[in-house]
Amino acid sequence: MTRIIAGKARGARLDVPHAGTRPTSDRVRESLFGALESADAIVGARVLDLYAGSGALGLETLSRGAASADLVEHGREAAAVVRRNAATVAKAGASGAKVHQSTVRSFLQRASGPYDLVFSDPPYDLDDDAMTADLIALAPRLAPDALVIIERARRSTPPDLPAAGLQLIREKAYGDTALWWAEPALVSETPQPEVESQSR
Repeated sequence: MTRIIAGKARGARLDVPHAGTRPTSDRVRESLFGALESADAIVGARVLDLYAGSGALGLETLSRGAASADLVEHGREAAAVVRRNAATVAKAGASGAKVHQSTVRSFLQRASGPYDLVFSDPPYDLDDDAMTADLIALAPRLAPDALVIIERARRSTPPDLPAAGLQLIREKAYGDTALWWAEPALVSETPQPEVESQSR
């Protein structure tokens, strides 16, 4: 079972697609959103949740005060689940979600942006070249001070951030899950990435 952790819709239960998605664990979400709130990266943000799955990441931001959230999910069943979850969160007072049944690449080709906060949690079977192409398509849709959070298996090849004009600002591992925090490369001339690890 997945729930909204905090904010207006705290405790709201979210459905999870039966197959084809990999929900972010509660532990990872709690740590991630604590760090995002400390960075003042949520309130008023225009959010993009790619490979949305259940939509938990994007909907959590709405509960915590984001201005809007575009949730992109290609699978028909999963997109229907995201729509139901968005309606549940809206009833609890956290509106602003738009659900798009589309591939990430197709959505980014027509998206207007700019986005302040982006979550990219691709399926494990997405190959490195496809992920890099998606990041390159994302780059023109980012605000100058945007944050991009990429979640992958810890054993995966790190995302090719320079190819998309992004730079690493933090890397953190939680057991088998790794998060990479990135920003447009022009924001900081001398980035000092943080590399952290938490064992189970």
